[in-house]
Amino acid sequence: DTTMSTLKINIDGAIARVTLSRPEVRNAFNEAVIGDLTAAFLDLGARKDLRAIVLADDGKAFCAGADLNWMRAMAQFSWDENHEDARRLADMLWAIYHCPVPVVARVQGDVYAGGVGLVACADVGVSTANAGYCLSEAKLGLLPATIGPYVVKAMGERQARRYFTTAERFD
Repeated sequence: DTTMSTLKINIDGAIARVTLSRPEVRNAFNEAVIGDLTAAFLDLGARKDLRAIVLADDGKAFCAGADLNWMRAMAQFSWDENHEDARRLADMLWAIYHCPVPVVARVQGDVYAGGVGLVACADVGVSTANAGYCLSEAKLGLLPATIGPYVVKAMGERQARRYFTTAERFD
């Protein structure tokens, strides 16, 4: 078992469980989560003894997307700092999507914005009956740009365009 600042990693035989562990902010991600997830999936993906990685969560929400405090701080970033920040997010999504070990997202509770991107990067998403998804970026006047290609691949272009535009909840 490994505990990072934002994740718990447990390996039981050939199954690794990566658990988002920031329940106090509904597992919203910031630069620390992005770094930890990238490192975890690159490390676990290189292991030959694993048959699956389960991406799960602690708390009542799978992932609420980006941490609002982190987003407020980014508003003061320079163009270069924002570009580097976006690259780190893109690298995290790439690490999950291209992980050579199959990734299963075990989803319950709310899944908003970038959290939908995490599920879309997994090979398989399994949701409980209480899971509620929302691509809420439109409510903030934003585009789900970085997660967009993964979401389109996961749900199809027509549905993605609908939910990118309406920000309505779906199951």
